[in-house]
This record gives sequence, C-alpha cells and structure tokens, in this order.
Amino acid sequence: MTSTASTPSASVSQLQRQVRTQQEEIARLHQLMEKKEAEWEAAKAALFEQFRLAIERQFGPSTEKYRVAQGDLLINEAEVAVDEEDASSHAEDDAVDVPAEPPQPAKRRTRGGRVALPPELPRVEMIHELPEDARHCHHDGTELKEIGKEISEELHVVPARIEVIRHVRLKYGCPDCEEGVQIAPAPAKLLPKSNASGTLLAYVATAKYQDALPLYRQSQIFARHGADIPRNTLARWMVQVGERLMPLVEALRQHLLQAPLIHMDETTLQVNAEADRPASSTSYMWLQRGGPPGQQVVLFDYDASRAGRVPVRLLGDYAGRLVTDGYEGYAEVVRQNGITHAGCWAHARRRFVEAQKMQPKGKTGKADWALNQIRKLYAVEKQAKALEPEARRVLREQKSRPLITQLRTWLDKSLTQVLPKSALGRALHYLDGQWKRLTRFLDDGLIPLDNNPAENAIRPFVVGRKNWLFSHTPSGAQASAAIYSLIETAKANGLSPYEYLQFVFETLPTLGEDDDHGTLLPWRWKDTLPV
Repeated sequence: MTSTASTPSASVSQLQRQVRTQQEEIARLHQLMEKKEAEWEAAKAALFEQFRLAIERQFGPSTEKYRVAQGDLLINEAEVAVDEEDASSHAEDDAVDVPAEPPQPAKRRTRGGRVALPPELPRVEMIHELPEDARHCHHDGTELKEIGKEISEELHVVPARIEVIRHVRLKYGCPDCEEGVQIAPAPAKLLPKSNASGTLLAYVATAKYQDALPLYRQSQIFARHGADIPRNTLARWMVQVGERLMPLVEALRQHLLQAPLIHMDETTLQVNAEADRPASSTSYMWLQRGGPPGQQVVLFDYDASRAGRVPVRLLGDYAGRLVTDGYEGYAEVVRQNGITHAGCWAHARRRFVEAQKMQPKGKTGKADWALNQIRKLYAVEKQAKALEPEARRVLREQKSRPLITQLRTWLDKSLTQVLPKSALGRALHYLDGQWKRLTRFLDDGLIPLDNNPAENAIRPFVVGRKNWLFSHTPSGAQASAAIYSLIETAKANGLSPYEYLQFVFETLPTLGEDDDHGTLLPWRWKDTLPV
C-alpha cells in the first residue's frame, strides 16, 4: 500500500518540478526578449539620430549655434564647416561666475550703406574744371575765383595685363683679335628652363593655393588675355616651384621645432597616381603650427598614411607641448618624446552640439548644461587672453578649475544615465576619454583651450580641395604642401601672400647652396619693409 500511495505523490512532485523549470525558462526567455527589445530600441534610436544628423549636415545651417540663448561661442572643424568664424570672436562673457568687462559699443553699419575706401590704396586725382565760358558771373560778368573743392571717390580696378619682358644681354668683343667675347650675365630665375617670371609664378600660386582657383580655369583666363598657357604647363611649374622651396621649408621647420607649443591636425587628400595604391585611396595632408606672435610658422606635409609614424617623423625629437584633437595617432610620439599632450575643447563641444540637435524642439537637457559650462570656460579664456602665462594659470585656477570640478561631477553621474550609442552618450564618452588631455590647460598657462589655430590654418586647404578635388601625383601633393606652407605662414604673420611669394621667387635664385635661407623667413622680410 505504501508503494502504491507514493507513486502518485512522486508523479505530482515531478510534474511540479517540470512546471517550475518551464516557468523559469519562460521567465528567462521573457528577460532575453526584453533585453533584445531594449537593444533594438537603442539601435533604432541611434540610427534615427544618425539620420537626423545627416539631414542637418546636408540641409541645415552651417553653424553650431543651435538654440543657445546665452549667445554660445561658435567653433567647428574645417572638415565640417570650412566657412565658420573663430570661436573666440563669438565667446560671450556673461557667465555667472565670471565678471564681464564693460561692454564696448558695437560699430553699426547701415545696411546697404557705402563703405569708406581704405586710405592706403593709391589715389589718382582727376580734376574736373568748369568750361572757360562758365567761369564768369552771369549777373555782372566778373571772373569767378576758386573758393573750394567737392571731392568724391570711386573704386577703380585696373584689369590684369599680360606683357613680355625681353632680357637683352649685350655682348662685347675685341675688334682687333676677335677673342675674349663677353656677355652680360643672365638674370637669376627660379625656374631657369622656363619662360615664367617670378611674378607670374607668384600670381599662379596665389590664385590656386590662396584663392582656390584651379589651374584649368587659370589657363582659360590667360587665354582670354592672349597668352596660351596649357594647364599641364602650369602644373609642371607648380611642382618645380615646390621642389625649389624645400630649403626654405626646412628653415621654417627648424624654427617651428623650437616653439614651446605646437598645434597639429590632419585632413584627407586623394592622390590619383601613387605607386602600389589604387586611385581611390585616401591620403593625408598634415599640418603643424607654432611659434611666438609675429614669428608664426605653418607647415603642411603630405603623407599617404595617417599612422602614428607620421607624427614621429614630423616632430623628430621635439619634447614640448602638443595640442591636437582626439585622434590616437599622436600617442606614439607623445610617449617616445615625453611630450605634454593637450586636447581640444572645440571638438568636445561639437559633440554636445550634435546631441543638442537631437533634443525635442523647445526642450533643454544635459547637452545644454554641458555647453553652458564650456561657454563659461571660454569666457574665462577671453579674460586671460592678454595675460602672461603664469598670470593666466592663476586666473584659471581661480575661475576655471571650479567649473571643471562641476563638469566632472556631472559627467560621472550622467555616464550611468545615458545610452552609450546615443548622440549624448557619444559626447559624454568622448569627454570622459579625453579628460586628462582636456584638463591639462589648468596647470600650464601656455596651453590654449582648443586647437583652433590649426583648424583655421588648414581651412584654406579644405576650401581649395572642394575646387581642385585631388592631386595627380605625390610630387604634386608635396609641392602643394610647400606652397601652402609659405602662403599660410605669410598670412599668420600679417603679410600679403602674393607679395611675399614674389619676394621669395625673385630672391631665392640669387642664393647659393651654402647661403642662409633664413633671410627669406617672413618676419625678416617684414623688417625690411618701409614703415
């Protein structure tokens, strides 16, 4: 009886265990489905954010000032918006913790009004005289006398004129022995085997590299003026000019590597005919900028790679301060040389601007708070701009460090509250990953808040790339780098690129291999200009 009674009890117990197992499995499957649904929702939200950002970049305003009531500063990468203004010119100092300087009255200009013509432009006076029969009083016939002048000015342009300079070298010889014939030496030329003057080469280089005018268009313009110069001839001239400029570029490099701080950046470039690489391969133009005010150096360098070996090659044994964006390719040279590596708040801010775009219209959120804190940091920098490095460091300790402390506390809390793959999540994780580099400015008054000097210098290259699209050969890319270096260095030192190139192209041929090419540096040429 006992055996018979225990059998149904054991079956019930077994069935209960099976039910519990099935219930546990169902619960596990429900949890898995909920997790998958959450992942799908997060992925869908991330894709939707990417879609909205793509629409904004394609069709939205080319600015980062989105719904920022405080008049937030404007910063952008050259690759994203090449026509944006410097962030510093848009920073406001109405931060709560930063006392603002007395506001200066803005110079207002009447819309459509006439702009005063620059006083430094040459003036040509044209005298307009009354006819002889109109210089007598119509009442009594008395001869009129001059009592004043009415002067008005109009801007006049003299169109480009192409002319040929004939170098006539006189020969001398002995009339008796017909020996010892002597001839005046030929003038030194930058490109001895070409018929291009230094002025023409400077004109072509400035038009292409400063004004982004492709060579085929320049060829068409020359043809309209009666000079048939094929595009491939212009291209060959520019490559040869770039080769001749290498000693001067190296002189600029030596000066740059003595700077206490260097900015670096890189952007893409396509080179069609490169050995062992398809035409669609991506190459890079690297930029370095540094030096004291009045002796700024801007250097472009071409390389097929974006690997860490490129900064190692460009910086050599440099061991000062380096400011870059968040790209990790600089880590190797920083480690090898013991460089102080600082980050760029402009790049960190840009990600919060993208996150702000994803917020519902009329709503504020975490992105707005972060942008407001960054705006306050820039307001402090505006106050510190004219200070010496040590005084700037002290001001940052007083004003900026409390802002950084608040931002760190907020960041630690927010990282656990936001999906990592959302726009805000990406902004938060970028800020967290770059934190050490971004906060190095607190301990060193020489370190700026961002990498904008490099962004501003590389912008003309990005603009030009939109027009001429690619370089045909590596030698062409290297020539472009050399000419861009001279033009942007001239601009950084307040010089006219065309006039400086003309000076270099006419003076460089007169120097020997052992001569000091440092005499051609922009700030030395500037010293020779009449006051």
